[in-house]
Amino acid sequence: MTTAINPGHLQFLLTGAFWTLILSLMAFLGGGAGGFLVALGRTSPFRLLRILAAVYVQIVQGTPLLIILFLIYFGLPSLGFSISPLLAAGVSLTIYVSAYLGEIWRGCLESVPKAQWEAAECLALSRTQRLFKVVLPQAIRIATPPTVGFSVQIIKNTSLTSVVGFVELTRAGQLINNSIFEPFLIYIIVALIYFCLCFPVSALSRRLERSGAARLRALKAVSA
Repeated sequence: MTTAINPGHLQFLLTGAFWTLILSLMAFLGGGAGGFLVALGRTSPFRLLRILAAVYVQIVQGTPLLIILFLIYFGLPSLGFSISPLLAAGVSLTIYVSAYLGEIWRGCLESVPKAQWEAAECLALSRTQRLFKVVLPQAIRIATPPTVGFSVQIIKNTSLTSVVGFVELTRAGQLINNSIFEPFLIYIIVALIYFCLCFPVSALSRRLERSGAARLRALKAVSA
């Protein structure tokens, strides 16, 4: 049995990094769709929808992602639903991300000055038209920096899916360590790969935050 890391191990880690990105993309797309519905529910004029969306957010944000993973992967088979590790990881992260993105986007919708709603109402636009033609385009610009920043959290949280056997980057590192027992070297490499994945996104987020803050100030000045 070899005890040194070799190119095959590095290739296995890069394959794990690839699946980390795939899982992050699944979580972002699924969670983004769910988060949009949550944000609409949280800002809905209907009280029942606001309550339902708020309860969903409170339950998900009050539950560790690890428990959601266990419920999906181990709980559903006990009810007769067979589920693969990839699907369990994707569904769990989608639920988790939708609650957080929903709250981020709710804040962005509410940060659009009320004068924008009122001005659109003066043009006899319906609420849906006001939302999609006037408020949402402005909210998207405000939401872009925090959304990009949160995507870093999504990438890092995919490491938790290793507990259900899904072979992403962290799980790949564990498997290699189990065969050659070089934890310090292996996890340094794993950390470096995570850094390479997350740093460009973090840098983009900081850049967007600076430009977004200036844009928000200009928007409030125009609406004042």
